[in-house]
Amino acid sequence: MSAIDVQPLDPGLSFGSSVAGVTDEALDDEGVRTRLRRLLDERGVIVCRNVEQTSAMQVKLSEVFGPLKDHPVYAVDRADRDNLPGVIVITAGPEASIVEIDGKPLVTWQPWHFDHAYNNEMMYAAVLRSLKTPKDGGDTAFADGTQIYDDMDPAIRAKAEELNVLYNLDLRFGRQRFGLPRTFNLVKEHGNAISEENENGRCSVHPAVWSRPNGKKVFHMCAYGCRGLEGDRSDEAFARLAEVWNEAERVMKVYTHKWEHGDMVIWDNLRVLHEATGSNPEEEREIHRTTIKGDYGLGKWEEQPGAEAAA
Repeated sequence: MSAIDVQPLDPGLSFGSSVAGVTDEALDDEGVRTRLRRLLDERGVIVCRNVEQTSAMQVKLSEVFGPLKDHPVYAVDRADRDNLPGVIVITAGPEASIVEIDGKPLVTWQPWHFDHAYNNEMMYAAVLRSLKTPKDGGDTAFADGTQIYDDMDPAIRAKAEELNVLYNLDLRFGRQRFGLPRTFNLVKEHGNAISEENENGRCSVHPAVWSRPNGKKVFHMCAYGCRGLEGDRSDEAFARLAEVWNEAERVMKVYTHKWEHGDMVIWDNLRVLHEATGSNPEEEREIHRTTIKGDYGLGKWEEQPGAEAAA
């Protein structure tokens, strides 16, 4: 029987585990697979160390947690559209946005978010693998929605529980109404057409708080791609959203992953928020991410006659 070694990512955090011994042979062992599934459910984030760095291994590890699904946006780059469904490529190409935070230029920066917020059906989890890791930056940060909910001011937490939030695929930072760092400066907006094409596209609706099967409540909201509240896109709606988000950021306890060769990182997308902290625009960065099927069943499309769904 194969064995894996499990340790906390950080003793000061209520989430996250580090796992050694994830090999091709180990993943054939149903006992190991069951333990990994339980670990993701309990801890939210798993960092696997010294894993074989191949697409086949990334897919095999992903399928421990569920079948892969194709990404809902056709225009997103794929690692291999025909043979690796659901494996997308995240890279700093010529169309990438450039921002400044604290005066430092960054590429591939993305604020706190959960994946597929713009879709009525999300995805359960993902596995990240870094193929080209810059020397300067390129970290990925994670925050646990259960910890955020538990630590929020009760009065603001009660306000969060009332919110049904609108999202779409317009991810231009110039359109983001709240949640950007105080020292944020936009140098170059996203150069692809996806955001512009979806500026007036149909929005998804997701609750800012939901309950897991174990009864634990999760704060699950972000500013990235947020278009307001269900039935309300007023300035007052964004003020309500900003108040709740600012409190969430105030209390969140963050794990920041600094990539090393051999790493693969899995996170529960229905519970955990993540942030791409950005990297030096002069360096290459390439990440492959799988898309693992699964949903919590609470998302829906906004009822808006004439609006069209995102591709």
